[in-house]
Amino acid sequence: MMERELHRGTGLLWIETINSNPNGNPDQDSEPRQRSDERGEISPVSFKHKVRELVAYKEGPIWKEISAELGIEPSEMGHYDILEQKETKRSEVKRLSSQEFLDRYWDARVFGSTFLEGKIKDEAIAADNPQAGTFIHTGVVQFGLGLSLSPIEVERLTTTKVLPAEEGKGKGMAPLAFRVVPYGLYLMPFFVNATMAGKTQCTYRDIQLLLRMIPYAYEATASYIRPQVNIRHAYYVEHAKARGCYNDFKIIEALTPDLLIPADAVARSIKDYDVEAVEQRIARLNQEMKGKAGPVIDLMEV
Repeated sequence: MMERELHRGTGLLWIETINSNPNGNPDQDSEPRQRSDERGEISPVSFKHKVRELVAYKEGPIWKEISAELGIEPSEMGHYDILEQKETKRSEVKRLSSQEFLDRYWDARVFGSTFLEGKIKDEAIAADNPQAGTFIHTGVVQFGLGLSLSPIEVERLTTTKVLPAEEGKGKGMAPLAFRVVPYGLYLMPFFVNATMAGKTQCTYRDIQLLLRMIPYAYEATASYIRPQVNIRHAYYVEHAKARGCYNDFKIIEALTPDLLIPADAVARSIKDYDVEAVEQRIARLNQEMKGKAGPVIDLMEV
């Protein structure tokens, strides 16, 4: 039985942050990322890392349940390894052919890899055919920058902890180490580009695995500094054809909520956004996309 053809997809994540740091900036002592206009940021790399964690953790309930739902057999586990993780042995990767590389690493098929580009070029040169090494390493799925709709505030607290008994020492102090955003609603677009699927050998099931993992990206990887970062909505539209049949930007625009407060004011909760208007726009969008794309679905409710 042949696997379904992969079509273009357009998505938008509503990432809600409450008293948490959704993405620290290593250049600023892990301060929540913030632009010059004081709007918050979440990097695409940060989000993809959390999805990779869930796929890599084969003993976890998320992988076990979702892989079973998708019909991934235990014998196929080696087809869903993760390249971008600490456990990966680069010396082992270098011994793989480009085909073995693609057969093994799910994230390389989905997100792409500069490592893959180098391997294919090396193989082409070795075969005395440099032209065959021309390969765009961009993956099938691209996540955009997550950006808060309103400016964010950052609260900083000094934390303490009781250290093991040691002569002359008491509590440990971390001045202003706990840096969090009291509230922020970030929007992160993502796109499935079926045109690249042939080059990375990404399949429909590879993308279905990603879409099933997205709702748990923050919930299942929560930490001390990220106790309340969750995806409120994960909207997704599958186009009727591989090349795409409807304007991505019109979809994103329809799924973006309007502020009910001044643009330069700091939002304090979801009530500061016109959520009902988005629901109305979705109904209109579904009518406009008939025959061109499927209806808007919310991955959080699938």
